[in-house]
Amino acid sequence: VTFTRWPVPGRGFSPGLVRKKIALARSRPTVAPPVQLIRVRELTAWVRRASSVRGAVPRWNGGRMSLSGELADAMLQRLAMAQAGRFEGPEMKMARPLLELQARWSALPVPGRLLVERLKSREGHHCFVYPFAGRQVHVGLASLLCWRLAREQAGTFSIAVNDCGFELLCADGIALQAWHDKSLFEDGDLLADVLASLDAGELAQRRFREIARIAGLVFQGFPGAHKSARQVQASSGLFFEVFRQHDAGNLLLAQAQREVLEQELELGRLRAVLARMRDAALQVIAPARATPFAFPLMVERLRETLSTEKLGDRIARMVAELERAGQDD
Repeated sequence: VTFTRWPVPGRGFSPGLVRKKIALARSRPTVAPPVQLIRVRELTAWVRRASSVRGAVPRWNGGRMSLSGELADAMLQRLAMAQAGRFEGPEMKMARPLLELQARWSALPVPGRLLVERLKSREGHHCFVYPFAGRQVHVGLASLLCWRLAREQAGTFSIAVNDCGFELLCADGIALQAWHDKSLFEDGDLLADVLASLDAGELAQRRFREIARIAGLVFQGFPGAHKSARQVQASSGLFFEVFRQHDAGNLLLAQAQREVLEQELELGRLRAVLARMRDAALQVIAPARATPFAFPLMVERLRETLSTEKLGDRIARMVAELERAGQDD
């Protein structure tokens, strides 16, 4: 987004342009230090110097880069040290109360052991798994496991992922036998299963949206009268469904699937993580409440849930309940 200063009456334009990448979805034509947003047109935000110091301040909250294999292994080693009572470094000392609470309520994920937490709530049956393989691998892994579970047990699954693990939520509980015999973690026809799970999800369709725009299949509107994101999404979604049903060998469709496998799901790492999960000792725990490691996954899922209650209020209420439970424990 290009930030351009609005002309000051009697003095014209102020010198200089400031170019920054910033999300304007929540911004409104209101005062924000040190500039005031006047309007947004063609990816240009027109602003003028604000006379007030009150308002929303844009802030960079960091990237969502997925964990690498080396960093994930290092985190598991740190958790193993925490389990042994060694909290070395200022970061581990700050996280010590949270890790000790996780160990009391459930267990700490460590190398050579796969932690699975099962929890029942009014939303359904939750299953939290912590492979520590990174967000991108967990997206493909959760979709793959849901696909394989749905073939044996019909049901609807909700998925939430982060760098530590993923959550599977369904109305009926997942059979323990599926976890203990580790049939879910077999390679089998991994590529076919991953592609089948992608067809059941929206990863390939989201990737196809950008491909269709670059290929010229989707008309984005004339200059100054761009289509909305909803209109572009509907147009690309229509092309995706037509190609998938009537032209399965379409090159653009194949490119979308290939880019998802190579760039988003990291098929090579997914295969290695499945092998590590097969060799690991399974530890299934049914905690009485959401653990510190499970809470961020529940928040990720709540972000995609429609509610008249603000997300911040819901999270604050959940945090207060967990803090009371931690003090009573």
